[in-house]
Amino acid sequence: MTSFFKHFKADILGGITAGIVALPLALAFGVSSGLGASAGLYGAIFIGFFASLFGGTNTQISGPTAPMTAVSMVVIAGIIAVNNGNIEKAIPTILTVFLLAGLMQIGLGLLGFGKYIKYIPYPVVSGFMTAIGVIILVTQLMPALGYYPNEDDDLIEKYTLKAEQSLLSKMIEEEAKDGVLVIDDFERTITYGRALSDADVQKETRVLIKSASSGVLGALKTLPRAFKNIDLLELGMALVTIFIVFGFKRITTKIPSALVALVVVSGVAYALGWDYRPIAKIPAGLPIPNISIFTEFRLTSVTPYIFTALTLALLGAIDSLLTSIVADNMTKTKHQPNKELVGQGIGNSVAAVFGGLPGAGATIRTVVNINAGGKTRLSGMIAGLLLLIVLLAIGPIASKIPAAVLAGILITVGIGVMDYKGLKAIPILPKDTKIGPIKFSSEVVIMLVVLILSSLWNLVYAVGVGLVLASLFFMKRIGDLSIENSDVKNLKEESWPDEQGFPELLKEEVFIKHIKGPLFFGNTSDFQVLSKQIPETATTVIIRLELTPYIDQSGLYTMEDILINLKKRGVTVLLVGIAKQPKYMMERIGLVPQLIPANHIFETFQDCLSWIKLNVKDNK
Repeated sequence: MTSFFKHFKADILGGITAGIVALPLALAFGVSSGLGASAGLYGAIFIGFFASLFGGTNTQISGPTAPMTAVSMVVIAGIIAVNNGNIEKAIPTILTVFLLAGLMQIGLGLLGFGKYIKYIPYPVVSGFMTAIGVIILVTQLMPALGYYPNEDDDLIEKYTLKAEQSLLSKMIEEEAKDGVLVIDDFERTITYGRALSDADVQKETRVLIKSASSGVLGALKTLPRAFKNIDLLELGMALVTIFIVFGFKRITTKIPSALVALVVVSGVAYALGWDYRPIAKIPAGLPIPNISIFTEFRLTSVTPYIFTALTLALLGAIDSLLTSIVADNMTKTKHQPNKELVGQGIGNSVAAVFGGLPGAGATIRTVVNINAGGKTRLSGMIAGLLLLIVLLAIGPIASKIPAAVLAGILITVGIGVMDYKGLKAIPILPKDTKIGPIKFSSEVVIMLVVLILSSLWNLVYAVGVGLVLASLFFMKRIGDLSIENSDVKNLKEESWPDEQGFPELLKEEVFIKHIKGPLFFGNTSDFQVLSKQIPETATTVIIRLELTPYIDQSGLYTMEDILINLKKRGVTVLLVGIAKQPKYMMERIGLVPQLIPANHIFETFQDCLSWIKLNVKDNK
């Protein structure tokens, strides 16, 4: 306990500074998610406090981040659409998915998966982060322009007929489920049409418009209308916000520029009584647990989002542990990855119960904390408590913040989150992969595929596709290298140094195969030609395995087929330098000793040579 408060003053300063930086971002992420500013603030409070309390990185500051918010936006929009635009009805399912993601993170930490996160390929992360920037930029252009599709009268009129058709279709489907063939009852269908209330039609219209204008593709399709309906006041506030965020950094970095922009532009707009669009109202008082997660839980409603929850959990883990590495480099310490995952999972779980957005370790906020003097986990807890105090003290005032200001802040976040290092490397990365006549850089292909699919299709599936592509390219590259380095050669062409003294008279009877590298499914086809390359005069084959640390099941069965064919031809096979794992695999399926007796396995080539001199005769 004494060590916990050893750097109390420094932690207070670091925590307060990090909390101030987190405030505008938490509000902005909340608004962009679709759940409101309060969701972002609740996430920053609970994740910040509990991830620091139970985590494994002393100086880490956690809360909603751009990647986590981007994925959350997809989850929230999808679940709301399934619930016909009814946010209240969708909330239990949304928060349950967030809770499940937190519990999965706890499980990953307890099972020791923290050390495996480092194997996520850089091109996948690069493409994903750049896509996050694109998504934030494109989707925030409309609020920055002051255009909201749901308030466009022409668009509402256009979608009203579609809304009526949609509602009628839903009614007919419901009746059909009950065994009433309404589709054949024209009069009854007309009666249903007349029964549609204006409120139902308007609600369905808003759902259809929101669905059509959401995401990158939807936003791009809607932007032409947005440019025709620009609100100059909203656009002006957004542009000034962006200018202050980037410009104030040139003056000083001690005061967060996003906070300065938030206070200045919001203060001026409110003081001058401008007719602007404020953010949604932030509830006053202490956050209250949302017990509907438990009382209205339906397994069938959550099951389709299991993979999405896992993606959130893994993304949060990657985001957090990358930030932990940054913190380690700055503080010369070593974080505990599995403990950090448990802490992040607890933070996300508690945040979900209180209606907060999921989050992760935030790099910028962590760096600010360290630079301001933060030393221990107490600094992160203080940052969370500061945000709680802000919520209680100025929650109603924060509700007056212009939506355009937060859109401007988010645009700067989108610009900053892109991986420019990866983008700049596109023209200079070597073309290391060849398929047919086409040569290309596998790293660039992976990054661009993830970037495009994440931006235009689905963030969750794009990462999965990227990982599969990265694995396939890696396996092909390793297979090509193995094939290149493990040519079938006899002693007349090239020999290893310890083979120089091999008896000249026995070189026609003995054939040597050098295997360099692992024998796995990627290079088994090359190994299969061994039996066809062995001269008819050869009575003995030596397979040198000193440089083969690993054999997989494909390689093992290929080896078995070759040994069986050689045995049928009456050829004796000798193994030299077999490692522990390959030998264990061969013993498990009976290659040793059924096909290769123990006295035909040698630790060194010299031992093998001694056996050959005694047992192999010159047939000339």
